[in-house]
Amino acid sequence: MIKQSNKMSLFLNLMLMLLITTSPGCQKAESPNPDHPVLYREFASVTQFNHCWDSLAALTDSAGRISAMNQLWDSLKINKQIPFCLGDTAVFMYKGASEPRWAGDFNGWNPEGTGWTGQKIGTTNFWRLKKRFPEDARLDYKIVAGSSWILDPANPLVQYSGFGPNSMLTMPLWVYPQETIAGDQVAKGSLSENKLITSSNQNLGYNLNYKVYLPYNYEQTNNCPVIYVTDGHEYSDNRLGAMVTVLDNLIFRGKIRPVIAVFVDPRDPLSGNNRRMEEYRANERFVNFLADELSVAIDEAYKTNVAPTSRAIMGTSLGGWNAAFVGLTRPDRFNLTAIHSPAFDQAIIENFSNTALLPLKVYMSTGTINDTQVRARQMKAVMESKAYPLLYREVNEGHSWGNWRALIDEPLIYFFGI
Repeated sequence: MIKQSNKMSLFLNLMLMLLITTSPGCQKAESPNPDHPVLYREFASVTQFNHCWDSLAALTDSAGRISAMNQLWDSLKINKQIPFCLGDTAVFMYKGASEPRWAGDFNGWNPEGTGWTGQKIGTTNFWRLKKRFPEDARLDYKIVAGSSWILDPANPLVQYSGFGPNSMLTMPLWVYPQETIAGDQVAKGSLSENKLITSSNQNLGYNLNYKVYLPYNYEQTNNCPVIYVTDGHEYSDNRLGAMVTVLDNLIFRGKIRPVIAVFVDPRDPLSGNNRRMEEYRANERFVNFLADELSVAIDEAYKTNVAPTSRAIMGTSLGGWNAAFVGLTRPDRFNLTAIHSPAFDQAIIENFSNTALLPLKVYMSTGTINDTQVRARQMKAVMESKAYPLLYREVNEGHSWGNWRALIDEPLIYFFGI
């Protein structure tokens, strides 16, 4: 006599096989454990994907429904299909008792906005939310379950921010920035420990930390161009900007000349207090510190090309505003300006508009999804009207390190390409 548990197992297997043969887009793949098969689903459309979930949720046998939905869930997790993305559509998924909301680059990190609450699939503890994005978009997000902001438990993709890790949505045509991956055979430069510099009372009147990147085989080089990088502790962090890796790869592959990079840390060396809000917002004292103190010290200590045409400033967000302000006020020292997602105010745009053409070469980028596109485009129009050498980029991303790290190679090649 067949035991009850065996009957249930036979019924469940029969039911799953029937679903596989009758639901378009549902396919069975090899499982690492033949005794506990994992169903792998490939779907020709989002409609088929949702239909598959709805069909399982409609099963009347409770144990069979739970088992079948868990197998589908596991298959999607194993094959990294959560969120499920096809064409320009993403289906966010969540498994849990609490009603989930999604917050991220796509909605200004506001989970209370209309249309960001998950919909329950039948009477189960599975939830979904369908949204449309550009097919090459990449966006940071978190799930808000109850009062907790959490990483997506079913999505292994993570992008770090200045406030910690976020889950990452990657649409089908997004391409991973290969230059941010450290190559095994790539000859690597060196990054110093923190170095301390004391700014004069005329400028900042306090101590700052910075690190210096020297290219591979620095001893055999001369007249190296130098790029000064604000928020340097984040640009140099492999989880964030990964700029050291990008420099190593570009120099080794012959895409740029050997470059020295100076990563300027905005945090107080003693307290850790971040001073970027004061330093980067049109602060002439900070600009003069860079131009008259730090860059002079670097030129004295290293084999640099001292011409302003070989000296660059790079920053993101407020640091992007600062980079533009450095070019505006000290073109005698900095002729190369790299700007990522600039948090411009209207004044700096008007200042560029009202100032005669400066000897600057400018790179500027912005995301198109809740980023700095409006004022970046205003500045672009001003610079084009004055015939500035300008490389301008827009990407379907938000205000995040996932956006900026993928674009660090572009100004480096634009300024220092071979």
